[in-house]
Amino acid sequence: MKKLLILSAMALSPYIMTAQSAKKPVAAATTATKWNLDRSHSGVKFSVSHLVISETEGTFKVFDGTVTSPSTDFNNASINFNVDVNSINTDDDKRDGHLKSDDFFNAEKYPAMKFTSTSFKKVKGNQYALEGNLTIRDVTKKVKLNVVYGGTVKDPWGNIKAGFKATGKINRKEFGLKWGAVTEAGGAVVGDEVNMEIKVEFAQQKA
Repeated sequence: MKKLLILSAMALSPYIMTAQSAKKPVAAATTATKWNLDRSHSGVKFSVSHLVISETEGTFKVFDGTVTSPSTDFNNASINFNVDVNSINTDDDKRDGHLKSDDFFNAEKYPAMKFTSTSFKKVKGNQYALEGNLTIRDVTKKVKLNVVYGGTVKDPWGNIKAGFKATGKINRKEFGLKWGAVTEAGGAVVGDEVNMEIKVEFAQQKA
């Protein structure tokens, strides 16, 4: 009888072990992918109203950024972006110098604008909502941007590229860019609201 019990236990032991191991949760492996900015195929543009009747446009020529994504569709990705304020260009040297002065950016003391994302969520299709902290001068505020994901492709040289277009608005005076003058009719020479358009292409970092 004792031998029979031992033999029965030995015969059942593989099934018992299998059942027990099946109950244990298996941790899913997640590997975040890092993407680096392709500056030669990216651009940072802004516009602001002038004399109420028109708009003046400008760009920043020097900038950099990274994306770290836990998924292939970039949902919940983390984004960091920096802009060199001294690279501002409105096709007018005198105006550019004024924008770099303490009336606006004070580029000598605060040479960089910085953005760090706090949320990047897919809304629908290729549309995403981006939220984060934007620092201009010594002021940091939360901003929201609308993002269109252009897709991901492999270029002729074997690099995997992803494209995005981000748009949004900020009030410049909330960030300490407080210079103001008015026309004879009482309208602002330079508007408070700044429109941003950021077109970027990222390359997947190779292992």
